[in-house]
Amino acid sequence: MGTDDGPGRAPLAARTGHAAARGAVAAMSMTGMRALTTRLGLLGATPPEVLVDRAPAAVRRLQGDRLDALLVLLHWGYGSAGGAVFGALPARVRMTPWAGPAFGALLWLGFEAAIVPLLGFRMAHRSRTDQLALAADHLLYGLVLSELRRRPSS
Repeated sequence: MGTDDGPGRAPLAARTGHAAARGAVAAMSMTGMRALTTRLGLLGATPPEVLVDRAPAAVRRLQGDRLDALLVLLHWGYGSAGGAVFGALPARVRMTPWAGPAFGALLWLGFEAAIVPLLGFRMAHRSRTDQLALAADHLLYGLVLSELRRRPSS
């Protein structure tokens, strides 16, 4: 994938492509966490589910498994895009132990504070339990995003 001048210093295209793949895997990990938290009653509607009411008519007509599959794929795409952004960050930022979890939390807060209002949506008030469940799965996203690039040292 190109030469590497040291930890985290691969060429930008290789780094962002690899990080986009890590972002998709991290979002897949979140999908598992969300399946658990929703089945345990710890999380009501997920952020992608909340947006369905204002989605284009073709999306609103989908039901059941087809709608669920679309929401999962959109979430994985968002996670992949987030991973690419993370990969483009300077190595001195990306390589710090807290970078992944902090990035995951910022991605969630940015979605709720900027993207949702920009699209003309209002997020319903979330319970403390919902907020903690969402925070936990975004911290998991960040951990997976940052840790998968590291190799065990001998």
